[in-house]
Amino acid sequence: MLEFLELLRWQDALDILVVAFIIHQIISIIRGTRSVQMLLGIIVLTMVYFMASVLELATLMWLLRTFLSSIFLIIIIVFQHDIRRALTQVGKSPFQKTTDTMERDIDEVISAVFYLAKRRIGALIILERDTGLGDYVESGFDLNAKLTKELLVSIFMPVSPLHDGGVIISKGRIKTAGSILPLTRNPYISKRFGTRHRAAIGLSEETDAIILVVSEETQNVSLVQHGALTAVNDELALRTSLRAIFVGKEQSSTWKNTFFRA
Repeated sequence: MLEFLELLRWQDALDILVVAFIIHQIISIIRGTRSVQMLLGIIVLTMVYFMASVLELATLMWLLRTFLSSIFLIIIIVFQHDIRRALTQVGKSPFQKTTDTMERDIDEVISAVFYLAKRRIGALIILERDTGLGDYVESGFDLNAKLTKELLVSIFMPVSPLHDGGVIISKGRIKTAGSILPLTRNPYISKRFGTRHRAAIGLSEETDAIILVVSEETQNVSLVQHGALTAVNDELALRTSLRAIFVGKEQSSTWKNTFFRA
């Protein structure tokens, strides 16, 4: 073992890391697709070929050799969609990909919020930031689902058993629904604010989360942070505010997150 380490050059270590990274990326791209079964089929045929070689099965070897001789062409044909997707991802900056994902998530939330507001359906949506919301996640119903407008709307429909409480969104996913939030104890809060608004203010006083509240009575949309409630007039205003909070922060801390990630 020691002799092997002595012979190992830094170029060899770099070579291994690069190949491992490429294999990891390939697996990530084809995971959950039909390409996995196709890849397994090719591996099985290759194993059968070597077994036929050991057992000296001439006819089977000839058939498999003929097939495997065109393996690269077969791979290009079978995995053409995955190869195209992989090349597209290689051409993109990983930082831009993160920003694009956050932009999409923001658009999904905004669309859901104003859809609910126009139909006088109350909602309470919590966007997690740096402070963990584990205590409040445990109080709700675990979903861990992809963030979409349709799912958010269905959760807050009055007929839904999960419409009471808050929805917590963390890292681009809907973690829980029906979460119980602490009510503010601030005596100066206007009495016109109901339970949703008081819960939003209460949570913002204890964490750095961003909370969106939709009033079913007034159809107003409010953004709550650091104990302060701000009315939002339209989608553009809300998008500007959320982009400044999330996308702007992501861009300014990209290098720090890349090289100092825990």
